[in-house]
Amino acid sequence: MNDGTLLAAVDMGSNSFRLEIGRYENGHIQRVEYLKEMVRQGGGLGEDKTLSDQAMQRGWECLARFAERLKGFDKSQVRAVATQTLREARNREVFTERAQQILGFPIEIISGLEEARLIYQGVTRLLPQSDERRLVVDVGGRSTELIMGRGFQPRAMESFRLGSVSWSGRYFADHRFTPEAFRTAEIAAKAVLDEALDIFPRDQWDVAYGSSGTVGAVADTLTANGRDGDVITRESLDWLLDKLLKAQSADNVRLEGIKDDRKLVIGGGLSVLRAIFDLFNIDHMLAAEGALRQGALYDLIARESDETDLRERTVQWLSRRFGVDAAQATRVSLVAAGLFEQIATTNAQNEKHSRKLNWAARLHELGVHISHDDMHHHGAYVLEHVDAPGFSMVELQRMSQLVLGQRGKLRKLETWLAQDELLVKQLLALRLAVALCHARRDPDHRALTLQYQNRQAKLTAPEGWAKRFPQSAWLLQEEAHAWAKVGVRLGVNLG
Repeated sequence: MNDGTLLAAVDMGSNSFRLEIGRYENGHIQRVEYLKEMVRQGGGLGEDKTLSDQAMQRGWECLARFAERLKGFDKSQVRAVATQTLREARNREVFTERAQQILGFPIEIISGLEEARLIYQGVTRLLPQSDERRLVVDVGGRSTELIMGRGFQPRAMESFRLGSVSWSGRYFADHRFTPEAFRTAEIAAKAVLDEALDIFPRDQWDVAYGSSGTVGAVADTLTANGRDGDVITRESLDWLLDKLLKAQSADNVRLEGIKDDRKLVIGGGLSVLRAIFDLFNIDHMLAAEGALRQGALYDLIARESDETDLRERTVQWLSRRFGVDAAQATRVSLVAAGLFEQIATTNAQNEKHSRKLNWAARLHELGVHISHDDMHHHGAYVLEHVDAPGFSMVELQRMSQLVLGQRGKLRKLETWLAQDELLVKQLLALRLAVALCHARRDPDHRALTLQYQNRQAKLTAPEGWAKRFPQSAWLLQEEAHAWAKVGVRLGVNLG
């Protein structure tokens, strides 16, 4: 990456949306601009896990303002990520489809563990180099992430479903602050976080850092009221609790540093943070400058090459863990890439989506040791549910669809194939590659020509090819029958 390149990260949290723009210089990112809006999207998630129209509209309006600032940025310079609220929302596709059109960039809904990884990267990148053992805490709107690590390397990560928005809605629904409400909220938070004591033992870390969200709001409030906001202590949390109890309700809070929108969720956030202090016996927590958005920016740099792209390392790890035949995986991926290159609409489409096809092809036999006949079903299930660092939920879903569709009837993917021409192209290339590599040796495929337009494809081979490879020719003819059943015409002319 060239010095001077501008990079941007959009963090679509449950309580606020943030835009961070930085300039890459000598391996580091210098802030250029930072925008934050309290969208309170998590507050619009109903009991049935449906996001309200009002909450979606607030999000779209905020992204429209961000989009104006991002005009002129290339897709490779921007990463937009969404967290717990959209992870939970049953109608998230309704929001994200329009949101991506408004923003002008893809939006990744990331898993809780991927969120935790990016938070840790963001925090540690803005801290001095040190060998200290760190516990990083981020109390967000609807989830709380805990990460333990040393240097830039996380050792343990977990995401828990509690946060300032969800806990405020559950235990402070009337916006009243009472000792009983805080006591109940803290007990409930400890019950959810109890298992964290086994994952992050107190003797395994030395310093606790708090990132963004509630920790940032508490730090700002302490600083604005003449206290030390860089170091949050038990005593300072007691002081803030006392102020809220004296106010008796969110409407009556008159503290410098707490904005009106934050007043509505400060009770839930404070109760979760106090529970963490008690559970882990924390005396003080340092307020960190880094957060998820900085982690996303540094991840953009890492994605510049396969050597540093975490997704590439994750694919290698999954291959080893599930005993994938490396030679066959490479064979299928190379053939699939060659076929896809012939039908990709543009060079940009080929470069971006061929990479995802490559990963799916290398993992297409992920489930073979569970069941040979049903390996595509088992492999797809693993990909959709595995903790895969670096990947978004959408990327994993696409890879799962490709692995599921690599063999057998295509009706199982008919709904997606009917509305996603890119999936048709990727899956066509993968299925043809699997058929051509059926003998588990390098096939004679370079003379094959594949064309595709408007759900019509044509595969052509030189004269005599079918006689030399009769089994491959028969498998390719079977492919034509399979695709016809989902409305895609595949003409096969094998000489």
